[in-house]
Amino acid sequence: MKRLWTPAWIARHVALVVLVSVFLGLGWWQLSRAADGNSISWGYAVEWPIFAGFVVFVWWREVRHALRPPADAAEEAPAAAGTRAADAPAADATRPVVRRPVRAARVTAPADAGGDADLAAYNHYLQWLNDNPGAKPGDYPG
Repeated sequence: MKRLWTPAWIARHVALVVLVSVFLGLGWWQLSRAADGNSISWGYAVEWPIFAGFVVFVWWREVRHALRPPADAAEEAPAAAGTRAADAPAADATRPVVRRPVRAARVTAPADAGGDADLAAYNHYLQWLNDNPGAKPGDYPG
């Protein structure tokens, strides 16, 4: 729980209270205007509490995320308890799997000697981009 009392979290808690108070106050104000005969205020009277609910939802989600144990601790916990890895619940099922890209064999098209010069220059540019994967298009020397 100490993680939720850092200066950044205190600012988030204060922002939650301020935003929810302001949004509910604006909803109450629009409700009083709607009761006085302003028909468009009925929509705003419903909209402001929805905004307040969204702020609470985001805050709650961030609190749950902050209180979640780190991924390394979740993987080490079953091993430390003396259980086998096969008996432990699969923590990786919730995380997306990042795999290495598949390398395909490069097949080069035969160069057409009588082709368009612009097309040949563009193909040369694309070949240069392919040969230099970390380069940006602005780095092209041609």
